[in-house]
Amino acid sequence: MDLVILGARVVDGTGGPSYRADVGVHEGRIASIGRIRAGGRTVLDAHGLALAPGFTDMHAHSDLALLRDPDHSAKAAQGITLEVLGQDGLSYAPVDDGTLAEVRAAVTGWNGPGEDGDFTWRTVGGYLDRLDRTGTAVNAAYLVPQGTVRAYAVGWADRPATPAELDRMRALVADGLAQGAVGMSSGLTYTPGAYASGAELAVLCRVVAAYGGYWCPHHRSYGRGALAAYAEVLALAREAGCALHLAHATLNFPENTGRAPELLALLDGALAAGADITLDSYPYTPGCTTLAALLPGWAGEGGPEALLARLRDDAAAERIRYALEVTGSDGCHGVPVDWAAVEVSGTADPAHGGWVGRRLRGWEEARRLLLADRLGPTVLQHVGNEENVRAVMGHRVHTGGSDGILWGAKPHPRAYGTFPHYLGRYVRELGVLSLEECVAHLAGRPAARLRLPDRGLVRVGHRADLVLFDPETVGAGSTYDSPRVLPTGIPHVLIGGRFVMRDGRRTDVLAGRAVRRTPYRGR
Repeated sequence: MDLVILGARVVDGTGGPSYRADVGVHEGRIASIGRIRAGGRTVLDAHGLALAPGFTDMHAHSDLALLRDPDHSAKAAQGITLEVLGQDGLSYAPVDDGTLAEVRAAVTGWNGPGEDGDFTWRTVGGYLDRLDRTGTAVNAAYLVPQGTVRAYAVGWADRPATPAELDRMRALVADGLAQGAVGMSSGLTYTPGAYASGAELAVLCRVVAAYGGYWCPHHRSYGRGALAAYAEVLALAREAGCALHLAHATLNFPENTGRAPELLALLDGALAAGADITLDSYPYTPGCTTLAALLPGWAGEGGPEALLARLRDDAAAERIRYALEVTGSDGCHGVPVDWAAVEVSGTADPAHGGWVGRRLRGWEEARRLLLADRLGPTVLQHVGNEENVRAVMGHRVHTGGSDGILWGAKPHPRAYGTFPHYLGRYVRELGVLSLEECVAHLAGRPAARLRLPDRGLVRVGHRADLVLFDPETVGAGSTYDSPRVLPTGIPHVLIGGRFVMRDGRRTDVLAGRAVRRTPYRGR
């Protein structure tokens, strides 16, 4: 036995009662659970600690952070052993040279400009290979980003795809799935993915279904049209016969206060009819995105450079302002923007760091910052509802996702705190979930959604991706004022039986690898 963990409170990820046991690990897998009399090469006394399967962040934006920052304590210290990347329809594969440049510009606010990266890959398989060659702090799975696929095949035009372009998109999605992606994401308030019709999305979802993957949409509204937007993606997934995972499922803005029961009734009806649905959420009320994402979709037609040109043009800028402040833009979910709720959390260029932490005072300030920082600013949008957050996390198909943007001087605290915040605030302090239920939400259910048969549970033969934490002290250290503080009460995290966190400190182990659900032979 390589490692014996003595006297742990095993919370096994099924949602069933916890129990006391020793756990033995050999060659990266759980070899024994029970009373272990023989010692191992390493013995860890876990009395007082809970032992659970490593957590899965079902909505992560670490696409470049995993390559840029080998330490990656922001996620490893939370007990996260697997992240799902390629979210919201925009990421860095599959691409050609031109598409890569456009996407890098469009998502600078999520991941930084990436000027220190070599970006040698062009395919999904090439990106996953790069993760394997580099070695990473945690494991990573990938969703084919539908917006990137549309940019590659169609460009940034707001028009229907031609039959030839649709065939090209089908082939790109199929290639990505064949090379190891677990599904497809969409960002239906982000250009150019937002330009896709329901019929176009259904065609691509049929490809996803054929490969046994799932569709993960950021749907068309989380505000004024939220329930209709949820209904649209439920109908599209049903039409395509595709499994559905709802990204950062919430209902924001004052218009939706107390309306979570309506959303959950909609889900329950679809589940009762046989739909395959899961969802993720983060346990905070503010959202986080790029400042440019709030603008109307028409303003982004033609790509990032075309958007900058419109911002420089006074007449076009006035049209954008009217959409934002009067009618409610699709980028701001149909709700007129409340600038007092928009807080700058990061900029691409440190020279503009003086904006960080400020609430914007109006359109002209926002316009000036967007131009100066070339669409790079990231913002917190303080528009959430606590009762909706609690209601959603209690649903039986719920999983945890941080939606954590690690870039920026003052990121959302969810990037460093989502998983311990669930365990500390919503389990121990509020009792919204039991400890056993919560671990099932954060580990067992995500593994089932990803169709990973040897992860997500504490069982003999499963991979020894494990987290040990103290249920009495676990909690998020990150706050809105100090968002980069690591959590408390999580001393040990293992991936493949190797300590990536030990005694509360990050080791130098890079045990993470790309998790490919489908066979991959290289290209």
